[in-house]
Amino acid sequence: MRVPVIVWVLLGLAVVGWLTRRWWEPRLAARGLSLAELPVRWWLVGYPQTVWRIYTTWRRVCLLNNLAVSDRSHQRLIGKDTVVQGQALKPKSPRLSWPVPTPSGLRVGVLMYPGQTPSPYYAASRALEHAWRVHTVKVTSPRRGHVLITATARDPLTGELPAVQPATDQLLAADVGWCEDGVGFVIDFRRIPHWLITGATQSGKSTLLGALVRALNPQAVALVGIDCKGGMELALYGGRFTRLATSRAEAIEVLTRIVGEIQERTRVCRTARVRSVWELPERQRPVPLVLIVDELAELYLNDGSRRARHEADTCGTLLLRIAQLGAALGVHLVAAGQRVGSDLGPRVTALRAQLGGRVAHRAHDEASAEMTLGDIHADAVVVAQSITEDEQGVAVIAMQGRWTRARSHLITSEDIAEIAATLPPLNPLLSGPESAATTKWGDEE
Repeated sequence: MRVPVIVWVLLGLAVVGWLTRRWWEPRLAARGLSLAELPVRWWLVGYPQTVWRIYTTWRRVCLLNNLAVSDRSHQRLIGKDTVVQGQALKPKSPRLSWPVPTPSGLRVGVLMYPGQTPSPYYAASRALEHAWRVHTVKVTSPRRGHVLITATARDPLTGELPAVQPATDQLLAADVGWCEDGVGFVIDFRRIPHWLITGATQSGKSTLLGALVRALNPQAVALVGIDCKGGMELALYGGRFTRLATSRAEAIEVLTRIVGEIQERTRVCRTARVRSVWELPERQRPVPLVLIVDELAELYLNDGSRRARHEADTCGTLLLRIAQLGAALGVHLVAAGQRVGSDLGPRVTALRAQLGGRVAHRAHDEASAEMTLGDIHADAVVVAQSITEDEQGVAVIAMQGRWTRARSHLITSEDIAEIAATLPPLNPLLSGPESAATTKWGDEE
């Protein structure tokens, strides 16, 4: 019997991998280096082993996870009206394509049999992770009748992340980190206008907000901040914020003026007979505005007094109006907090429904992850709960029904000093379209 060429290739790679582990790895260890951290480890050792596991476990995984099919029915009629169900005879496993290696894992295609759907493959992703001994397995269906399985060999979010990418030319697109599939974590406000960021203390929320400010710093975007912890986090960025509210009374003033600006931009769009500020001529287009709220709960909590309840209701109403009306008018909201649940008030749930982008860092309880990701995908909630204290900055991001793990870029003291020295753009609060190039915040009065 003639042995296929691919078998000889796998055997050759296996021999090279064995020699690498027996000869090269000990010598690198003597020099204080680790072969596991080098890409060559995956190509010489990890990839052949994973391919071997794929082909040796595929049939059993298909049988145990209802991925195999049979030409014969699994139902048999006994007598006149008695139907007995059992396991299908001679089940056949779907055909696999050759696993294509990638820098961090591999991709393998599956040709489904007629009558199959991708749903069982989605459910079997965890079983494939354990059978193939890889970090993660993601299942997608790029076209009808085909399933694409992408396996990541090791967690790419550990260790040192690649350097920050150059600033993008696209307005309101912020490169804030890296996703586990090797692509950049980009917050694009033109696609998803509002974002919710949650997580426990020291889980990475402030780092992500800093990365967002750094990415938006060179853009012609006005930043407005609300930090009711006395400005301990957002005040570090100095004058880059057009306005920074550090108390709830100041927050109400800022939110009121932003709602007024939304109404003015609505009037401008109505006069020009357009449905978005992006349809206006560039000369008449107002400055985009991004409102960043740190510790959202501080705006909703009250001590039971009449004044506190009134302030909390006012903040909730204004934030909800901004989230509902601001998307098409160049006004965007980023709300961050440890938890965003109905226990903060009846308007929090309505606000959360308007925030299409979700970022969940490490949480202390299941309810916090459920509040952030539960309406996006159940598996994302489970993954968010698995984030440990050692994985600072790692989060689960979810948007438009999809989710993945990501990690934000670190912000150095030099970055903070550079941002703080940057002057803010022109005032976004306009008295009319012609004043966009002349007015500063506060000058209109």
